[in-house]
Amino acid sequence: MITTPYEQLYSLDMLRDEAYELVQQGLIDRQQPLYALCRYITGREWECVELNLAEHEFLLRDRVIDLLSQERWQED
Repeated sequence: MITTPYEQLYSLDMLRDEAYELVQQGLIDRQQPLYALCRYITGREWECVELNLAEHEFLLRDRVIDLLSQERWQED
């Protein structure tokens, strides 16, 4: 597998972490489309994020919860 520059800067794990933090802060909801993340990532960086999401077979209309599907739950 060839690693592209945008993969190195915007790994899927980094995107998950960013989305998780935004959800925890109440800035976005798990049910919003992934496109909602673009408000918190600069335009130049967003292009790389889009490419990385597409490479991992995510669509911008997919829900944030799909990206966070491996989220770990803690007991109350």
